Amino acid sequence: MNSLEPISAEPLRADRERRWTDMLPALCDVSVTNVCNAACDFCGFSRDKNLVGPRRYLSLSGFTRALPVLRRRNIRYLTFQGGEPLVHPHIELLVAEAANAGMICGVITNGWFLSRYIEGLVEAGLRRLTISIDSDDMQMHEANRGLPGLEGRIARSIQQAHALSIPVWASVTVNKLVDYEALPATLARLGFDAVCFSYPRRERFGSSSLVYDESSSLIDMGEDELVAAFEAIDRMRTSFPVLNPGASIAEVKRFVRGEEQRVPCVAGRKYFYLDWNLQIWRCEAWRAPLGSVFALDDIPDQNDVCNACMMACYRNASLMLHGPLAVVDAAQSAIRGKLRSAIDTLGRRGVAYSLWSLAAAELPRAALSSLSRAPAPRPPTEQAGDGQRGDHGLERS
Repeated sequence: MNSLEPISAEPLRADRERRWTDMLPALCDVSVTNVCNAACDFCGFSRDKNLVGPRRYLSLSGFTRALPVLRRRNIRYLTFQGGEPLVHPHIELLVAEAANAGMICGVITNGWFLSRYIEGLVEAGLRRLTISIDSDDMQMHEANRGLPGLEGRIARSIQQAHALSIPVWASVTVNKLVDYEALPATLARLGFDAVCFSYPRRERFGSSSLVYDESSSLIDMGEDELVAAFEAIDRMRTSFPVLNPGASIAEVKRFVRGEEQRVPCVAGRKYFYLDWNLQIWRCEAWRAPLGSVFALDDIPDQNDVCNACMMACYRNASLMLHGPLAVVDAAQSAIRGKLRSAIDTLGRRGVAYSLWSLAAAELPRAALSSLSRAPAPRPPTEQAGDGQRGDHGLERS
C-alpha cells in the first residue's frame, strides 16, 4: 500500500509471536516540543512562521509513565527532537528517565543552547548527539537559521562532547545551499565525526510534525537535481564518513524516479513517532495516530507495505531491519513446521539486499562505535513537574 491511510483495527498478535519479533529492538523519535528558536527556511517549526500554534512541551510525568509501555514494545532507541529539544524545561530529566529505563538516548539539536547543557545531558545518559547543518558555508548556515554566531557555539559544543567521549554527527538536509565537494572540509573543521543526510520534504505531514515547507525555494528540487545530490553524497564517502547506507540512497533514487521499491518501511512495527501530546504514530507522515501511547500494548504491528515517502530516518532503518525481520519471521515459521512459509519469507523481495547492506554499511559500525565510547548514565535527581509550562526557553542565551 503506497497511500498514507488511517490504520484499521486488527487483532493483537499473540504474546508468543510478539516475543519473537522482540528479538530485534525498535526505535522511536520523540518530539518534545513544538517551540524552536531558529528561523529555518525549509522547516515549519521556524519561529518566523505561523504554523506552530500554542507552545507545547512533552509532560515529564506523562513521559515517565509511558516508558514502561515503550519498553514492552521493545523500543530501545529514542531520539529527542523538536522543534528545538533543548528549549524543553526538563530535557535533561527526560533523557535521564529514558536512560534509566534502559533506552539508548540521542538528541538532534541546532546547537544554540548545547554548550550550556551538554555536560548535564551526558551525565543524564545521552549516548548519541546530532547537530543540524544546512550548508558547507557557515555564514549561509547561520543566515538560514537566523542565528548569528551559531558556528562558534557548535564548534565549542563539539569540543565539549568529545571531551565527554560523545561522538557528534551532522544532520544535513539535501537543499540548494549545500556544495557536497566542500562540505567534508567544513564538517571536519568543526569537529564532526560523521554525517547523515535527510531528504527534503515539501508536502504537509499528517502528524503534528512540521519538518517540511510547502513553499521553500531551497528544497524545490526536481528529479535530476535530487539524483545529482544523491550521487554527490555517495562520492563523499571517500573523504568523510557518511552514515546513510549506499543501498538506502539507491532506494531513494528509485523512489524519485518512480521505479519499483525493494524494501518496505518498518514504521509501525519497528519504528514509531511520539509527539508532545503523547500520541503514538506509525510515522510522522501518516494521516492519523495509532492512538495514545498508553494504548500501545493493544495496538498491533503495522505490516502492510508502504513506500509513500522518502524520509531518511525511516528509509535507513527499514533498509537495515527488513532482512533481519525476515530471518526472525522465517525462523518462527520453521519452528512451527511451516517450512514452505519460511522459505518464501526469506525469498521475499529485498531481503538479501537488506542483509547485504547491513553487512556492508557504515551506519551499524558507527552506531556500535558510538555506544562503546559512551559513559554510563546517572540516576535522575528530582522530578521537576510535568513540563507543560510554555513561558521559558527562547530567552536563554
